Amino acid sequence: MDLPVELTLEQQFRLQNLKDQIKNLNQEEAQEFLLEVLRQMMVKDNLVKHLLKQA
Repeated sequence: MDLPVELTLEQQFRLQNLKDQIKNLNQEEAQEFLLEVLRQMMVKDNLVKHLLKQA
């Protein structure tokens, strides 16, 4: 299976947008942001696992 490892142009744009927003965060806000991103990644992993089990 050939897995895509590069970001799409849209993803690159979104990443740059987030980078610009993160620059203005203090340490506490950055830590909260990071934890929320990690939580969302875990939820996404769980959703993908669930969908794969259903297939």
